[in-house]
Amino acid sequence: MSAVSLARAIAFTGVLASIATAIGVALAGWQLRLSQRLASTQFEDQLAMQYRARIQDLPVDALLGESLPPEELHENLATFYHYFDLSNEQVFLHERGRVRESTWNEWRSGIEQNLRRPAFREAWSEIARRAPDSFDELRRVAPPL
Repeated sequence: MSAVSLARAIAFTGVLASIATAIGVALAGWQLRLSQRLASTQFEDQLAMQYRARIQDLPVDALLGESLPPEELHENLATFYHYFDLSNEQVFLHERGRVRESTWNEWRSGIEQNLRRPAFREAWSEIARRAPDSFDELRRVAPPL
């Protein structure tokens, strides 16, 4: 093999090695993005499970948009409190960039929809009044009446 042929072979091998390295880096980046997306999805799914656990303990009348008698609202205030605490955490996680924007849009829509229901609105007003130094994040999204 001549010196020119050898030099070309070495140059070609270098080009192939560079291409293989670039492909490897691209694949590693793609795999990292997939792993991050999966971790985000699992994290968001855990919060959705917490939401379902909280919401199922609330009176059906409240979920159907009906007002609750004062004594029933008082009996369920702890459950509403935990729901608002979870909602506050959702806002906090959004503000810290820990959830995807599409997820936040769904969560925010749900929070706003629930707070249009009389029992939720009444419970939020009561809890916000009695805990003035809590729920700062939720207050920014849904100021109590």
